[in-house]
Amino acid sequence: MPRLDLAPLTQWITSAALAHGDHDLGDYLTRRLQVTRRRANGLLKALEAAQWLVRAGTPRRPAFRPGPLRQVVQRYALEGLDEQSPWRRDFAPCFELPASVRRMAQHGFTELVNNAIEHSGGTAVTVSMRQTPLQLQLLVSDDGCGLFTRIASCFAIDEPDLAMLELSKGKLTTAPDAHSGHGLFFSAQLADVIDIHANGVGYQRRAWEPGRWHAAPRRAGAATRAGTSVYLAIQLENTRTLEGVLQAHSASGTGYDFARTCVPLALLCGREADAALLSRAEARRAAQRLAQFAQADIDFAGIAHLGHGFADELFRVLPRLHPQLMLNPVGMAPQVAAMVNAVRAPTAAAPVAPR
Repeated sequence: MPRLDLAPLTQWITSAALAHGDHDLGDYLTRRLQVTRRRANGLLKALEAAQWLVRAGTPRRPAFRPGPLRQVVQRYALEGLDEQSPWRRDFAPCFELPASVRRMAQHGFTELVNNAIEHSGGTAVTVSMRQTPLQLQLLVSDDGCGLFTRIASCFAIDEPDLAMLELSKGKLTTAPDAHSGHGLFFSAQLADVIDIHANGVGYQRRAWEPGRWHAAPRRAGAATRAGTSVYLAIQLENTRTLEGVLQAHSASGTGYDFARTCVPLALLCGREADAALLSRAEARRAAQRLAQFAQADIDFAGIAHLGHGFADELFRVLPRLHPQLMLNPVGMAPQVAAMVNAVRAPTAAAPVAPR
C-alpha cells in the first residue's frame, strides 16, 4: 500500500472534521481518498497524533473535532469574487481565535484578498490560513502582474526598494477614486511578521522593529512565480488590537484619521552596509507625499552617515514648505543626530538625541 503524505490532508481536514466529524469522518476519508476503511482509520490516528484532530465519542462510534492545529486552503477565480464571502463561508467557522485576533485576521484577510481582486490584474487567488498553538498565519497569493510591476506602471517607480519605501508610508493606491491606500499599510501594522514577495524580490517587517523593512528570505520558486504573495503571522497572545493600531496612526492618538506615518530611510540605500544618505535628491524622495500627513517618524535605523544636503532639505526646507507637518527623527546614530541638530532652524524642537 503506498504511503499517503499527511500534508495535503491538512489543507482540508479542519473543514472536513467540522462537516463530518460527528460519526462519519472515516467514511468521508475512504470516499474522498479512495482508500480502505482500515487505511482511513490509520490516517485518523496519525492526524490525531499530529494534533490536527481531537477524538471524542466512543471506541465504536468515534467523533472528531479540529485540533490545536488547523488549516484551510482555498483557490478562487477572481472574476466575480468578493472578499467577505470566503471569510464568512470558508475560513471564519474553522478557527477558534481570541476576539481581538479574529478581528485583526478578518481585516488582513479581506484587505489582501480585495487587493488581489481589484489591483493584481490576475485571474485567481489562493488563500491559506493556519492556526497553531501560538500563531495565526495567513498567506494570500495571486497570479497577477506582481505588486512592483504594478507600481512601476502606475507611478514610474522602477526600483522595488523605492516602491517599498512609498508603500511603507501608506496612502499609496493605484485606484485613488475607489481606494485610500490604507489596506496593505494597516495589515502590516497588525502583523507580528509580514512578508511581501513579488517580481523576484521580497521584504519583511517585524513588529519588534517598528517601521523597519528588511530583505526577506527568498522562498522556493519566489523568483519565478507570477503575481504577489503576502504572508502575515499574528501571535495569539498579544496586546495589539485593530482599534489600537488604527488609533496609533491618528493625529490625536484616539481617532481613526490616518495622519501619522513612518519613513524607513534604509530603503533608500538598497541593501548597502554602512549606508549613507548625502543628497538633496534622496531627501526629496524620502519627503514625497509626506504633506498628506500631520506627523512622520523619520527612521534612520541602518543609516551610518548623513550629508548636510540631505539633512538640510529634509529638516529645514521641507518644514518651511509644509509648516503643518511634524517630523520626528528616530533611530539615529550619533553622527546622524549631530547633523540633524545642526540644520534645524532655531525655532525647531529641542535637539534630538541619538537612539
